[in-house]
Amino acid sequence: MAREIAITAYLLFFKIIFTLFKLFPLKSKVVFVVSFSENNKKVYEEMLRQDLSCRTLFLTTEKMYPIFSKLDGSDTFLFHVKKPYEFLCSIYHLATSKIIFVDNYYGFLSASDFREGVECIQLWHANGATKKFGLGDPSNQIRGSRAIRRFRQVYARFSRIAVGSRRMADIFQKAFHISSEKFLFTGIPRTDPFFSHRNEGLSKEKLYNRYPEIIGKKVILYAPTYRDHELNEQSLRIDVSKVMSELGDDYRLMIKLHPAVRQSLNMEVDYEGVINVSSHHNLNDILFVTDILITDYSSIPFEYSILGKPMIFYFYDYHLYNQKPGIWEEFLEDIPGPIAYETDEIIKIIKNGHFDLNKIHRFSDRWNEFSKGHSSENLVKFLKEKL
Repeated sequence: MAREIAITAYLLFFKIIFTLFKLFPLKSKVVFVVSFSENNKKVYEEMLRQDLSCRTLFLTTEKMYPIFSKLDGSDTFLFHVKKPYEFLCSIYHLATSKIIFVDNYYGFLSASDFREGVECIQLWHANGATKKFGLGDPSNQIRGSRAIRRFRQVYARFSRIAVGSRRMADIFQKAFHISSEKFLFTGIPRTDPFFSHRNEGLSKEKLYNRYPEIIGKKVILYAPTYRDHELNEQSLRIDVSKVMSELGDDYRLMIKLHPAVRQSLNMEVDYEGVINVSSHHNLNDILFVTDILITDYSSIPFEYSILGKPMIFYFYDYHLYNQKPGIWEEFLEDIPGPIAYETDEIIKIIKNGHFDLNKIHRFSDRWNEFSKGHSSENLVKFLKEKL
């Protein structure tokens, strides 16, 4: 109850300030509200390539601020109440810009009554969906009516949603209860690098320079998603020492935690052949050098499948996770790799090497239907029409 009162007070304050700033003229500006980097950076790079002459601003979380504040030709604000001046500037630009990109659920949107002609584009941070979200989240059953009403108000602000497949559009319709007319079948910008041999070469060079111990080795990437109860510090449920001792020196194991996990792994215990890459922001670099992906309910397989390489799904807590937050049926129908429930099964799968690559290609064709290497270009063409 106290949390709802605090949220209501915050949104009332936001709405008052936003309404005042709406008295200022609407300008040809593009604002990115940023919690994740890949999609937003790719669109901005394409805007520069196409010489889209308009002011561009990034309103970021603390984690993203160091990344976007370094970009030339744009302005970056820390979108947080603890930085009052930057917070007010952020609201001003939200109220006076023609194009707003958002990459996540943002509660402030329920208090943002955009003017007619403003495009609020949901550029979701993932290319596909495994875990349930939005109105499909099972935890909504224990939420109050006020919270559900706020969720619906947020989703109603999306004038457009960029998607990479009809499969993902179906999920968004379930999650946001929006009409099919709102979809932009442009593809997802974060997938563009996977269609570039030049980008692949540069990414590999970067990773080999930073981690020379992986050169000439088979690289396994373990990239689990986050759990709500482990956001401060995530414990590994895979026996890394056993994996390395069983597989031998031909392999190297990289571990990357989800960006939502605030505390990186405590790797004080030195496991030979194990590398913690959680601090490396560009996931694409890592995927290019990865030979086998081990993940769970993460969205990484949707991008990784473009490369057509093997993956293993480590569902050690499947029954709990499928209850909360829940897993979309569309993903369960399409899982493109073998499932393991304990470390020994992972080792056995890798040793046997029995992966159905045709299944991976079919998975990619379905989920990357419109993502063919030109997604950023397609999206910026749409921006040009609106500006």
